[in-house]
Amino acid sequence: MSRRRQRERSAARRSGAPAGPAATDARGPTAHRSASTSRLPGIDALRGFAICLMIVYHFSFDLRFFQVTHADFEHDPFWLGFRALIVGSFMALVGISLVLADLAGTAPAKFWKRIALIAGCALAASIGSYLLFPHTYIFFGILHCIAVTSVLAWPFARRPRFALLLGLAIVIAGLTLSQPAFDQRALSWLGFTTMKPATEDYVPLAPWAGVAFIGIAVGCALAAREFRGLAQLPLAAAPRWLQWLGRHSLAVYMVHQPLLLGLLWVVVGR
Repeated sequence: MSRRRQRERSAARRSGAPAGPAATDARGPTAHRSASTSRLPGIDALRGFAICLMIVYHFSFDLRFFQVTHADFEHDPFWLGFRALIVGSFMALVGISLVLADLAGTAPAKFWKRIALIAGCALAASIGSYLLFPHTYIFFGILHCIAVTSVLAWPFARRPRFALLLGLAIVIAGLTLSQPAFDQRALSWLGFTTMKPATEDYVPLAPWAGVAFIGIAVGCALAAREFRGLAQLPLAAAPRWLQWLGRHSLAVYMVHQPLLLGLLWVVVGR
């Protein structure tokens, strides 16, 4: 084995990426397809880190729910920015994950099964939130946005340039355009509202779907370099528990709030 090939394999092992030649066609980067391509330790660790931030945010929110604190999550720039960082991280990882799934040769049946699972969890989140907050229940939150965006963005997994332009357009439009017609619930999930709807979690397609499209461009750029850039990130060598959180992010999302609320109910006693 040549020294160059040895270096490639070593870099791939450090980043968790499969070793092998990469090429770029008219639609974007393609690489050696294998089942392991869709699971990279560095990406799992990034997703796990986003999960940790989400747990911190929700725990802080729950403290206010039990009147332990009085944080202003609706207006305080710190909490608004903190939430935007979490949502943006998840949506960017949606785009990157779509690229990884395409490189792994994910079958359509498996893709739609995953979408059905996410959609089912989104429905469960809506029902659960309705029981706690009947007037401000979640009708289009992060899981709803991920499910719809994944379907819309999947055809662009090999078209990074178009995905980047479309993503930027969606983000800019979502941040700058607003019309009263979109304030009604039937249309508010698209974005473009003049005010935030009365809901506990609101992640409209504009601008957040655009972040996922941009994530596709990032994922394709990483794939073109055989994911070697991940080896430079501290999270590429993150502890296994953080990677585990990233690999099971949907399950963690579904159970963490009931656990936090139950724990606080026992401790605070209200």
